[in-house]
Amino acid sequence: MSKPGVYPPIISDPYADAVTQPFWDATRKGRLACSRCTTCGTMLLPPQPRCYHCQGAHFEWVELSGGGTVYSFTVVRHALRPDLQAVVPYVSAVIELEGTQGAGARLLANIIDVDPATVRIGDKVKIVFDEVSDTLTVPRAIPA
Repeated sequence: MSKPGVYPPIISDPYADAVTQPFWDATRKGRLACSRCTTCGTMLLPPQPRCYHCQGAHFEWVELSGGGTVYSFTVVRHALRPDLQAVVPYVSAVIELEGTQGAGARLLANIIDVDPATVRIGDKVKIVFDEVSDTLTVPRAIPA
């Protein structure tokens, strides 16, 4: 069932690999996790097989608070497919996550439960988790 402002996932399984599975495992538990390079400390989200900063290949997973700030956003007002007509307008945003250095650990998320006309860069948000299926829980953002 479609809800205004909530972009429906087009998949019901994350189709994760060894690099991304820990992220999806954390979301299933209602937690936001990020991979951190053990060589240089760079945080990578989405996780990658190599660190973009030092090319290291060893990572640890750290749990983040789930707080963040709107770094950038767009309001989608026109349905790109007929089945999205019921959810427009919706907000798609890049969230700079608390406890990270910024550019390496930003999350693309749908901001929900908000009037799209009021969203601004710099707004504080909190990550919440939307259980889509038995294997996929989608992180979304709400105003903090």
